[in-house]
Amino acid sequence: MRKLDQLNFDNTFSCLPASFYSRINPTPLAKPYLVSFNAKAAKLIDLSITEAARDEFAQCFIGNRLLPGSEPLAMLYAGHQFGHFVSQLGDGRAILLGEIKNSAGEYWDVQLKGAGPTPYSRNSDGRAVLRSSIREYLCSEAMHGLGIPTTRALCIVGSDEEVYRETVETAAVVTRIAPSYVRFGSFEVFYHRGQHAQVAQLADYVIARHFPHLVDAPDKYPRFLQEVLVRTAQLMAQWQAVGFSHGVMNTDNMSILGLTFDYGPFGFMESYNPGYICNHSDHGGRYAYSEQPQVGLWNLSALAQALTPLIPIAQAEELLDSYSDIYSEHYVKLMGQKLGLTYAGLQDYALIEPLLKMMQASQLDFTNLFRSLSNFKSAIGDKNSVLRDQFIDRAAFDEWAGLYRTRLQAEGTTDAERKERMDKANPKYILRNYLAQIAISKAEKERDYSEVDRLLHLLAHPFDEQPEMESYAALAPDWARHIEVSCSS
Repeated sequence: MRKLDQLNFDNTFSCLPASFYSRINPTPLAKPYLVSFNAKAAKLIDLSITEAARDEFAQCFIGNRLLPGSEPLAMLYAGHQFGHFVSQLGDGRAILLGEIKNSAGEYWDVQLKGAGPTPYSRNSDGRAVLRSSIREYLCSEAMHGLGIPTTRALCIVGSDEEVYRETVETAAVVTRIAPSYVRFGSFEVFYHRGQHAQVAQLADYVIARHFPHLVDAPDKYPRFLQEVLVRTAQLMAQWQAVGFSHGVMNTDNMSILGLTFDYGPFGFMESYNPGYICNHSDHGGRYAYSEQPQVGLWNLSALAQALTPLIPIAQAEELLDSYSDIYSEHYVKLMGQKLGLTYAGLQDYALIEPLLKMMQASQLDFTNLFRSLSNFKSAIGDKNSVLRDQFIDRAAFDEWAGLYRTRLQAEGTTDAERKERMDKANPKYILRNYLAQIAISKAEKERDYSEVDRLLHLLAHPFDEQPEMESYAALAPDWARHIEVSCSS
């Protein structure tokens, strides 16, 4: 493990031409203090956990002091925002410090979010607030705990300097790390400017860095698009399987590596509702839960268009046509695992869809219902009364239970074996909005960050029974109905 001044920076993105970014240093914030530190993320960059206790730690990860070897920059990109193309976006409040190569040979890009204005800030202050920083910090680690590809969060550093949003709030910087922050919009900006040489240059960089097995392939660009498509389709299926909604699925928020990132408005659906909208600014429901798989394809189409200088249009269209099958195959596999099936195929939609419709009609909690389903008894004659009584239409449940029982018996595994599998596929704990809000309120009003750390530990093990944390699996209280998240969240 290394000290702060010994981190092994090996910057590659900054070696690209200056047209890909703007060099900019973070803007200092007064009197920084550590809010929370994630030891698991620190290990990814070989950072000793004892460094978090040093005064220099907060100074470095709020941007007041540059780490030796870092080369700060803001990345350029464009993007389709709510379906409308914006020709230039870029990192408006995030600054890439550089890339750290760890002892395993892995590269991790270290980025400060909320580090001050950049040339792409569009007249904004470039800051993040404590509220939004806590939400991103916790959700990225919650997603990792669920096994879903995501950026990681190293720490939150706060300052009492004021930031103006809907109200006056205090500033904070969250340090996030990822293999790359290149996004669909990174290609779009050059395509729409007619700078096709830069499209090729960026593609070659990404392929060499993240898809090295394609470097010498004669068809490397179509295969690159195909791999991005597969990762994106699988990510959409993973989101659906845990009830996660990303409130701003713009192309500038879509990772070229199939990571979940740029956490602004997000939410884990509670009562099952396909039309669930987590972003109260999304008045048309473009990014509603049920729309996410199709939006994933729409965004891939925008990426494919940006790659047409490298890929024939007909070939790009053929690749896009494969998306629906890839998504459906992965989705039914994940849902089959949630049902305890050892194998699942498209025929199992006959089990999945009626169950979801019953859940919607009964307004059942998505996470809790699937977790409790592991207690289903497959013996003929067992009415599964505890489960049955959760549904309004008992007759419909009985009909579905008969189909489920037949399907389970065809597999020939015991109820105990199935329960063990299901408890590994169905989390008990998710980052419910009210849990995040409690942690935020304590942090803002009392400067008590213990709840942030408690949730960080809880959500790292979402499938485990944690008796002392049982209350964290409870349904949201009535006051939580008034929680709203938007793009400032």
